[in-house]
Amino acid sequence: MTSSESIGTFDYIIIGAGTAGCVLANRLSQRKGSQVLLIEAGGKDDYVWVHIPVGYLYCIDNPRTDWRYKTESEPGLNGRRLIYPRGKVLGGCSSINGMIYMRGQRQDYDDWASVTGDDRWRWDNVLPIFLRSEDHHAGANPFHGVGGEWRVEKQRLRWDILDAFREAAAQTGIQTVSDFNQGDNEGCGYFEVNQKNGLRWNTAKAFLKSSARQGALTIMTGCHVEKLIFEKNESGLRCSGVEFTGGAKRWRATAHHETVLAAGAIGSPQILQHSGVGPLDLLQRYQITPTLVHEGVGANLQDHLQLRMVFKVKDAKTLNTMANSWWGKAAIAAEYLVNRTGPMSMAPSQLGLFTRSDPAQLRANIQYHVQPLSLERFGEPLHAFPAFTASVCNLRPSSRGKVEIAGADPYLAPKISLNYLATAEDRRVAADAIRITRRIAQAPALQRYAPEELKPGADLASDVELEKAAGDIGTTIFHPVGTCKMGAATDPAAVVDSELRVRGVAGLRVVDASIMPTITSGNCNSPVIMIAERASDLILAAHA
Repeated sequence: MTSSESIGTFDYIIIGAGTAGCVLANRLSQRKGSQVLLIEAGGKDDYVWVHIPVGYLYCIDNPRTDWRYKTESEPGLNGRRLIYPRGKVLGGCSSINGMIYMRGQRQDYDDWASVTGDDRWRWDNVLPIFLRSEDHHAGANPFHGVGGEWRVEKQRLRWDILDAFREAAAQTGIQTVSDFNQGDNEGCGYFEVNQKNGLRWNTAKAFLKSSARQGALTIMTGCHVEKLIFEKNESGLRCSGVEFTGGAKRWRATAHHETVLAAGAIGSPQILQHSGVGPLDLLQRYQITPTLVHEGVGANLQDHLQLRMVFKVKDAKTLNTMANSWWGKAAIAAEYLVNRTGPMSMAPSQLGLFTRSDPAQLRANIQYHVQPLSLERFGEPLHAFPAFTASVCNLRPSSRGKVEIAGADPYLAPKISLNYLATAEDRRVAADAIRITRRIAQAPALQRYAPEELKPGADLASDVELEKAAGDIGTTIFHPVGTCKMGAATDPAAVVDSELRVRGVAGLRVVDASIMPTITSGNCNSPVIMIAERASDLILAAHA
């Protein structure tokens, strides 16, 4: 193995220029005199399809922007493996995701405060942090901020079929709402999105562009972190920096204050495990010298499994029919070129709905992403007939998976096991969610379109049939969290404390979706921005 060459000492080293890493780089580099190193495995966000909203279709499973992971074979999905996109580019997943602005529910954060014993994570205390970075199209009010870096706008198109779905939901008792981000997101309405004037607004644009001009921030792209560097002294174990490769060289960087892992719910546990921090049997299996045995690293993996129900309709304008000819594609492109509106400006899902899978639920526990399109599976062409897709996910699954390295080689993709639908509770919620979707589709407002259920199939009715169908049509909605969870000192599975410091190691924090003890009740990107904002406050206060 070639020796590493020192690139110098920095006050802070941030591993990963994704959603959290971009926020951290901005905030930490603003302190006068600080020097920050930001290391990213991917390249710059200069690929045109990163910025055009519909370009997520060309960014996911593209080696230019995506790690291109796959899950292990999933028993709950009847043995299927799924592609598992993770952003590998400046901005990380905010450069390839669905752009939906969603915070989750008040109780999500109150639960975090309870399990950590730290009231700073309660909704009332994190709401001001959400507002700090927000720039909301409607202006300032008690639930929204203006002037921040994170732009939130209305979508720039509408569909009659989606309006009909919203009306049908109301006819089944699900109220219409205009704002999902006030702490209780129950109801149906259009998602707001992280866009600016019809372009994707990723965290690289929002947080890095101004930071890079300050001279306090060094950004290295195309660099793969191999391991963290640890040292032992009379005070105990300390993370002193990182070893990584880039530009055909192996580099070593030293952190004067802290090293921050912001590589995401897949990358952060992977780097820790390669550095000898993780479950003992896993480290021994691949002959990695244990630095710190911690059984929680890589465990507690949670995700939102979406059940993609497809309905064929009649006499409806959908993307299927608009894009089924070269003339239609040309009209779509022309509208976007002239006005930055129309299908090229749209997020993958436009209409959202939150409700309860059964009356016993204390709060909304399922979420819909409704789309005016359909296809067999991601990456395949749209169907030739008009249709819509109503994807429904269990917001708080009880199944737990894990992330494990696949060998001692830090360039091997990790093993990702989601363990979807492993519990009776999750299977019951899945069956109930399918029934609720059918109830909406049968409501009067949609009948003028004569919806016909194609997936999973209207003939499936029993619990057993619907649970198996969920395994057939279920797929990820790309929300992995929890693999380096925070918790109280009494929780042996908690990898970090409530200030996101790795237990048993000085000078090392984890700041990304992996620290969530439980998944938020909705899309996870903007909660990660809040986590990074909170972490930057904690880090700066620790070294004032």
